[in-house]
Amino acid sequence: MQTSDKALNNPVESISNELKSFDVQSLLDKEIKGFDPKNPPKQELIDTCVHCGFCLSTCPSYRVIGKEMDSPRGRIYLMNAINKGEAALDETTTQHFDSCLGCLACVTTCPSGVQYDQLIAATRPQVERNQPRSLKDKLIRTLIFNLFPYPNRLRIFLPLLWLYQKLGIQKLVRATGLLNRFFPRLAAMESILPEVNLKSLRDNLPDIIPAQGEKRYRVGVILGCVQRLFFSPVNEATVRVLTANGCEVVIPQTQGCCAALPAHQGQEAQAQALARQMIDSFEGTEVDYIIINAAGCGHTLKEYNHILEDDPEYQEKAKQFVAKVRDIQEFLAEAKLTTNLSPLTEKDLTIVYQDACHLLHGQKISLQPRQLLKQIPGVKLKEPLDAALCCGSAGVYNMLQPEVANELGQQKVKNLLDTGAQLIASPNPGCSLQLKKHMKLKGQEIPLMHPMELLDYSIRGIKLKI
Repeated sequence: MQTSDKALNNPVESISNELKSFDVQSLLDKEIKGFDPKNPPKQELIDTCVHCGFCLSTCPSYRVIGKEMDSPRGRIYLMNAINKGEAALDETTTQHFDSCLGCLACVTTCPSGVQYDQLIAATRPQVERNQPRSLKDKLIRTLIFNLFPYPNRLRIFLPLLWLYQKLGIQKLVRATGLLNRFFPRLAAMESILPEVNLKSLRDNLPDIIPAQGEKRYRVGVILGCVQRLFFSPVNEATVRVLTANGCEVVIPQTQGCCAALPAHQGQEAQAQALARQMIDSFEGTEVDYIIINAAGCGHTLKEYNHILEDDPEYQEKAKQFVAKVRDIQEFLAEAKLTTNLSPLTEKDLTIVYQDACHLLHGQKISLQPRQLLKQIPGVKLKEPLDAALCCGSAGVYNMLQPEVANELGQQKVKNLLDTGAQLIASPNPGCSLQLKKHMKLKGQEIPLMHPMELLDYSIRGIKLKI
């Protein structure tokens, strides 16, 4: 890590030194290109930052890169300078906005209540609209945003990916290292590919699943994109846990992506279109709650009122939708478990719970998952060092910024393994893929499961083989 004590103690000098890297004369010689008039970062939000530096030690990109402008404080300084015409929205400034993981640790840490989440959410669409991308950058982003948010498109590639793994091509590609040498971002994408299961070619959950015993709630369940294709057992476990605890489950087949991936990367129009589709899918279902089991998706679903705030037709619909959204662990902690739980192993089981950033910082959900896991007989929870540090996944960040993501992934896995736990509980598919990759690189793999899978096993009396 490269965190600078000097930056913490003397922010003005640190920022001034980094500004020297900007070509000031070139800015003077040409018209400075700033933010366009459509929802730029609000000056009143920028002005709440007092440059105290509390955010620096918790910011993952700053801890790895070590530059002031790659910290929340530095990025806010840049937003302010662009707003006032003192800096341009160009390739130089854009790289610092791109380096942000959007983990929101700074929002949790900030003593002044700076709404950095709203600032970076306003800045990223500005970057996408006004800053041209390089050809390589454009190609990888086109691939990501035209594939991952669309499960039906992604499903077409599953048989090819299955053959890629079963025929040993994957091992050959990784052994040669050629993909990483010539196409590092594509290699980063390939490196987190989980084992492909052809059962995911079809959705095997019906539209309505009745509650077991007395019906307490009628809830909708969101399947996700990557989640439904590569982590379908998590969705199945989630439904079983809900029905076992008195919930009638509704799964609209017209639902698509939650819009998390495009929303986090400033793809504004795409995010809005996907949000409208999701709202329409649940309209008329008369559910009490809308349940999500993926941390990043949950945070975005709860932001629909902001994503669609300029849409007069969907403004009120979005607010009503958001009022019903609950993370599965949040919901179960409120509703209480009504089923008996059995031990997962013959002896006590030591688990380390991995905090997903958009659950911990975005939704302020931390105690509930731990409370649920502790209800399983024989479970002992361990806490890792630096639990709030991002694992480096951050949606598609580990594909777009692989070097920073890899260092964070290595550190996170080390901290989790150092607890001596027998199993890792992870509530987000992106985090799970990142952790599995870096555990494998360390040659120290231990089981990793979603908390809902653990609860499902406990309810059904299934023992883990550990």
